[in-house]
Amino acid sequence: MNPILNQMHGHRSIRAYTGEVMPEAELHAALEAAQLAATSSNVQAYNTIRVTDPEMLAKLVVLTGGQEKVALCGTFLVMCGDMRRHYLLAQSADSACEENLESFLLCTIDASLFAQNLALAAESLGWGTCFVGGLRNDLAAVGALLNLPQGVYPFFGLCIGRAAEEPWKRPRLPMKAVLIENEYPCDESMLAMMRSYDDDMAAYYKKRGASGRRWIGQMEQFFATPRRTGDRSFYESQGASLE
Repeated sequence: MNPILNQMHGHRSIRAYTGEVMPEAELHAALEAAQLAATSSNVQAYNTIRVTDPEMLAKLVVLTGGQEKVALCGTFLVMCGDMRRHYLLAQSADSACEENLESFLLCTIDASLFAQNLALAAESLGWGTCFVGGLRNDLAAVGALLNLPQGVYPFFGLCIGRAAEEPWKRPRLPMKAVLIENEYPCDESMLAMMRSYDDDMAAYYKKRGASGRRWIGQMEQFFATPRRTGDRSFYESQGASLE
């Protein structure tokens, strides 16, 4: 494989860190590479907020459900969609800046592409990373803590730091479950692929000392009830329209 594919295959989510802070020059180099991610119509509807204040980090640990790595990783970033800049441009031109579901999706996709590029760039420089969806546990509190203005939408966090662990590679779904030719497979075929993957995950968990754990059971539990039901009201309070 070429070096880029080797780097991508080496990805692991790191949850234990030495605490070393990413040097400014390396962070800027990674951010410059991240900004080269695709962006719809060059809108660039994203930003990232680096949190360095110890008290704020301690509060974010609580808000993310006790994820200590947020404060201990060395460099913690909040990945955001950003329509604020476009609001300001519209105001200065005495023009409208209308939002709808499409503009919110644009922010979400732009920020996600930027974030994935950033994680890959950081890992290529020898740093470990981990995305933190727990940032959405209490978006209103996160927004207040970061003093976010209208038009800025926090989506998830990103830990960057030196790894203090070497996690095993976790199996992924089989290729035929994600590379679909022409039309979606019948339900029986898709279920068979997921059950095959469930066996792979069961073997993985057994090696890790979690015998009996199953991926399908996790998914059933994960989606059994609605999650983070306050997301919509917060994003709408920030100016998003999901219509």
